[in-house]
Amino acid sequence: MIIDCECCSEQNTDACDDCIVTALCVPGGILELAEEERTAIEAMSGVGLISPIRLAPRLIEGDHRSTG
Repeated sequence: MIIDCECCSEQNTDACDDCIVTALCVPGGILELAEEERTAIEAMSGVGLISPIRLAPRLIEGDHRSTG
């Protein structure tokens, strides 16, 4: 999983302030997580130990690719 905060619609919002990526990534940086790391973050956030990944990709006009 590659997370680029510049492409997130929640950047610079309250959701961004409470996103685990904010704690793991330098401002404006790109974070690459292995499947195992993403799974661990989801498990820890699921029980309230850390904030979840709040990535919400921005819709770019003319971009019709699926996000799933």
